[in-house]
Amino acid sequence: MRQKLNLITLGVDDFEKSLAFYEQGLGWKKSDKSMQNLALFNLGGLVLALHPRDELADDATLTYQPTEFSGMTISHNTRSEQEVDEVMKQVASLGATIVKPAQKVYWGGYSGYFKDLDGYLFEVAYNPFWELDENGDFKL
Repeated sequence: MRQKLNLITLGVDDFEKSLAFYEQGLGWKKSDKSMQNLALFNLGGLVLALHPRDELADDATLTYQPTEFSGMTISHNTRSEQEVDEVMKQVASLGATIVKPAQKVYWGGYSGYFKDLDGYLFEVAYNPFWELDENGDFKL
């Protein structure tokens, strides 16, 4: 398998409400390749998809089982601590649950965590040790 991921799909409870969170709240642009019950957001080489949770579970032939922590986070990295604070304030105003307010962290950076409307855990972080290029991509 190539060392590459192309698509992350989040199963959502209320498709229209979740779509509004990402589109109108965060200002993300949905791809014209999106379809009914499938919203696609180009994240610069990686696509984030929203799809009704029950349909996604059926497709995977699994039963959805909620958990407080799945062992996975989705991260958005910023260029400054101030930008972390701005994003955290923005998502809180959109109805996200702040799990951990932004703060200095053990690894030397600054980050906070929120859960989106469907409980997916996002980290918003500033890492002074990892440089971002002009597109906001890591220079590893």
